[in-house]
Amino acid sequence: MKNLIPALDWIQNYKKEYLTGDLTAGLTVGVMLIPQGMAYSMLAGLPPIYGLYASTIPLIIYALFGTSRQLAVGPVAMVALLISSGVGALATIGSNEFIALAILLALMVGVIQFAMGIFKLGFLVNFLSHPVIAGFTSAAAIIIGFSQLKHLLGFNIPRGKVHEIILNVIENFGSINVPTLLIGAGAIALLLIIKSINKKIPGPLLAVLFGIGAVYFLGLHEQGVKIVKDVPGGLDIFGIPSIDLTSVTSLIPVALTIAFIGFMESIAVAKAIQAKHKDYEVTANKELIGLGLANIIGSFFKAFPVTGGFSRTAVNDQAGARTGLSSIISAVLIIFTLLFLTEYFYFLPNAILAAIIMVAVFGLIDIKEAKHLLKNDRGDFYLFLITAIGTLTLGIESGILLGVVLSIALVIYKVSYPHVAVLGNVPGTDEFRNIRRFADLETYEDKLILRFDAQLYFANSNYFKDFVISSIHKNPRISHVILDARAVSSIDSSAIHMLHDLIIDLKNQNIALHIVEAIGPLRDKFKKNGITDLMGKEQFHLSIQHAVASIDNGELIDNPVYALQTN
Repeated sequence: MKNLIPALDWIQNYKKEYLTGDLTAGLTVGVMLIPQGMAYSMLAGLPPIYGLYASTIPLIIYALFGTSRQLAVGPVAMVALLISSGVGALATIGSNEFIALAILLALMVGVIQFAMGIFKLGFLVNFLSHPVIAGFTSAAAIIIGFSQLKHLLGFNIPRGKVHEIILNVIENFGSINVPTLLIGAGAIALLLIIKSINKKIPGPLLAVLFGIGAVYFLGLHEQGVKIVKDVPGGLDIFGIPSIDLTSVTSLIPVALTIAFIGFMESIAVAKAIQAKHKDYEVTANKELIGLGLANIIGSFFKAFPVTGGFSRTAVNDQAGARTGLSSIISAVLIIFTLLFLTEYFYFLPNAILAAIIMVAVFGLIDIKEAKHLLKNDRGDFYLFLITAIGTLTLGIESGILLGVVLSIALVIYKVSYPHVAVLGNVPGTDEFRNIRRFADLETYEDKLILRFDAQLYFANSNYFKDFVISSIHKNPRISHVILDARAVSSIDSSAIHMLHDLIIDLKNQNIALHIVEAIGPLRDKFKKNGITDLMGKEQFHLSIQHAVASIDNGELIDNPVYALQTN
């Protein structure tokens, strides 16, 4: 039963000393989530109240079915931006149709994640490499920040690419509403100062109180400062998502993107926090099921897609959360707000919500990682840079698609061109090492000694053959090729055919192929496919030194037991 409902584990083993931490963390994150949820809802193109809807039922469902005990699930900036760009292409932002599609999107994201968890497909996210994720996240953070300039400056800026927004701001600089800008800038400064003092202090809530107070007492809404106005309250939020085939088909690309990106963000922070707590284990496939159910059931309560958030999870952990009860407490606080407190958000300026979003995404711009990659791995740095530039210029969906393609291309390249080392003897020993890494190694004019550091199969077999042939062309005096096969874990039919042809080609040139340290399953494949008979079992050796000694002695030592051994 615990496999189906992971929460049963912490419920059955709950200790009284956990309650204080869970209660403190739950209230802290709940207070933080109220303004954040409203801000991210606005970023998604939805009325602010939908951010509160997304902060209730999904939190409770994840607390029961998720494996992380500190992960704070709810609206996040990245997913909100994907909703805005994806659904915004199908319906007018803020319209009833847009809202219906956003809720349907939550159902679709949930179904995708749940299905991935059931069929144990969590490994698929591994096709998004870290540089790609860092580049995409950094670019998306910049896009999110610039998308909020219209709320921060107080005049309408049409949606567009970052450079288009900058150009629009320059052209309409005189249209800036000064009170709006001052409120937004003041909120950003307040949030940054509070963040530097103590992350446990609910900066977003204080910014909200500051904004509401400034508008109410100074009458700034009469000076052009745009406010949230009426926020509907109550819990009349249950409803079945509107489903039609045309909408589902149109939303599939953005649903897949959110399912993957949301899970990547969630699992990354969940595992980072779990490393500090040794009393439970985060499981990728169960996380997919937990997030999937949170989105599926949440969609029946007017929630848009949610996932685990970095900042809230960090605060949740620092505030003392020990179990999923903290998330349930946060959800209860949001429900209380929906029932009794929504009327107090009437004078909340949009600029405050924009400031909360902008400060939250500043930390996603990973300049530190870019510097690290530039210094230590130029290939990964270019991958980071291409993904970031692609996202900025092409857009969010195209950017992540570019990142996926680049990641897969990188995997294909690495498996197609694995590391091959030419080995030499360490003088006075039986050891052989890479001639590019060690100096003063002894090499042989008539012997080419190779170590192939990968499995041999269709993707890299021709590369191996070409490497051997080109090495022989560089040194026509080679009469023996010795393959150190200790790193070759398996071989497929394509590589067997390649090896068969290579052995014949080498024989025609009076060159013998020797294989050393091949594991049992590999030797079984050689025997079944005739490679052993073609080469001669005496050309299989226990070690490189054994092969060299056999060749130098002029008599190849018969190793029938080694050649036929299957263990």
